[in-house]
Amino acid sequence: MTLLVDPTGETESIVRPRPIRPPSLDGLTVGILDISKARGNVFLDRLEQRFSDAGVAVKRYRKPTFARPAPVELTQQISTEVDVVVEGLAD
Repeated sequence: MTLLVDPTGETESIVRPRPIRPPSLDGLTVGILDISKARGNVFLDRLEQRFSDAGVAVKRYRKPTFARPAPVELTQQISTEVDVVVEGLAD
């Protein structure tokens, strides 16, 4: 069982099943979401390069601010354009 902690102010824990990971990224598009934390792009740039070197298609996205959840429009766009998402942050 995986416990997912949601920092959006919920008062009770919600237990969700872990999403099934694809066995391979072959033929899939990976979305990389930068949450706009300082220097997060440094890590994500390197990650994008590693995916690209392995022949994986990548699309980049960026939240307007790390202080709020991603806008609904952005999450909807991501969900229609990619197969899996990596979200990264750094300080």
